[in-house]
Amino acid sequence: MTEAILLVGGKGTRLRPLTVHTPKPMVRAAGVPFLTHQLARARAAGVEHVVLATSYLAEVFEPYFGDGSSLGLHLEYVTEEEPLGTGGAIRNVASRLRSGSDEPVLVFNGDILTGLDIRALVRTHETTGADVSLHLTKVPDPRAYGLVPTDGTGRVLAFLEKPQTPEEIVTDQINAGAYVFRRSVIDAIPQGRPVSVERETFPELLAAGAHLQGMVDSTYWLDLGTPAAFVRGSADLVLGRAPSPAVPGRCGDRLILPTAVVAPGAKLTGGTVVGEGAFVAEGARVFGSAILPGAVIEPGAVITDSLIGSRARVGTRSVLNGTVIGDGAVVGADNELRNGARVWCDARIPAGSVRFSSDQ
Repeated sequence: MTEAILLVGGKGTRLRPLTVHTPKPMVRAAGVPFLTHQLARARAAGVEHVVLATSYLAEVFEPYFGDGSSLGLHLEYVTEEEPLGTGGAIRNVASRLRSGSDEPVLVFNGDILTGLDIRALVRTHETTGADVSLHLTKVPDPRAYGLVPTDGTGRVLAFLEKPQTPEEIVTDQINAGAYVFRRSVIDAIPQGRPVSVERETFPELLAAGAHLQGMVDSTYWLDLGTPAAFVRGSADLVLGRAPSPAVPGRCGDRLILPTAVVAPGAKLTGGTVVGEGAFVAEGARVFGSAILPGAVIEPGAVITDSLIGSRARVGTRSVLNGTVIGDGAVVGADNELRNGARVWCDARIPAGSVRFSSDQ
């Protein structure tokens, strides 16, 4: 198994305003675009050739990663003119694959942070003779995901999309967004129209008697689809809870990128990362947060579990908790923004304008 497809075409609407100017896989997690972590883990598992299935803001990927040689990979880029769904995107890049019809091709969703043993998934695929093998993980509340029940040998029995009633929740195993396809299965996906592997390809394969194999891997897994999850994923990478060979520094309580400036009296903890050219002033306290390149945190600001966009500014004594500040936005002094607040790119919040508690 030497090649892979990465599905990186989504608009990342749940992550806005992070994705207004940046596609979701290029938002920085632990100091580098999230996609860097996926590519590095694929390379560590033996992958040599990766095709990126791009769509939204497709023009930003190649200038950053080039031909992939800096990561020890050969990268190719294929852009969808119209969104084609997961299956359609996979089929759209098939002409760039080099594998023979019976050889395995790894496929990753571009928004999953995982400690999956990729080599083990490929071994499972090869030893069982499956047509498609799926990474499955167990979650406490599976209602937001597609359930994948299996038999005692791991063979997939059904695909149940987002069950709501207790009777529909027949397993806690969900589709974790990483697959190994037999190349011939990719070539059989309809071309030139939207196709969902979850709702169309996989159920039709099961109905036709194909062998779909599930491998439950209960290592670290996180869907980075929401701002809170993305901030948590970045912190977990810095702390070393989520494995990645691409973290640009030693894992620990904080990660400060080159050219960032942190005042001696500032306190950074909980997996906080400070990007290139950013500035954290005296007396600021930042916990479990991501400060993107060029952002400024003024004296006495307190930031928890938040993401501060590129070139954004957080004013003196402002308190942010579970908040996303878009690129170039300015939060004036003495504001208080709480869980779920999203400040749009280039917005301006005057000093003392927003509070969730008394100003005394």
